[in-house]
Amino acid sequence: MAVHIEVARTPLDIAKLRNLIEIEGCGSIVSFVGLTRESEDGFSVKRLEFDAWEDRLPVVLSRIAKQSISEFGVKSVVMAHRIGSVEPGENIVCIHVGSAHREEGFSACSWLISELKNQAPLWKKEVREDGEFWKAGLG
Repeated sequence: MAVHIEVARTPLDIAKLRNLIEIEGCGSIVSFVGLTRESEDGFSVKRLEFDAWEDRLPVVLSRIAKQSISEFGVKSVVMAHRIGSVEPGENIVCIHVGSAHREEGFSACSWLISELKNQAPLWKKEVREDGEFWKAGLG
């Protein structure tokens, strides 16, 4: 079982993160990368600002990564999330899942992003041309 978690204030290096997946016994790597959109509700997005409970965030991400390994039978998980200011087109979150087969990899990856949004102590403010808006809920 292998888990790697990163919380970063600088742009995520997706390829570098991908290389951290332990691939022994794997026939599949499933990835999800979330980006800052350029517009929302018809208005230009200037940036997203992520605030986090920085001491707790890696603990929560590690817990859900380990849970995905036991529940879905995947081999390894790499998760990284930005905090601070994230410009349009920049990566916000990256999840790589190594698994023996694609089905459990896709299931685990989808579950991981949903659980991250439900559980991670992250708060997001959208800064747009028409104002600033805190998005409801965690993640």
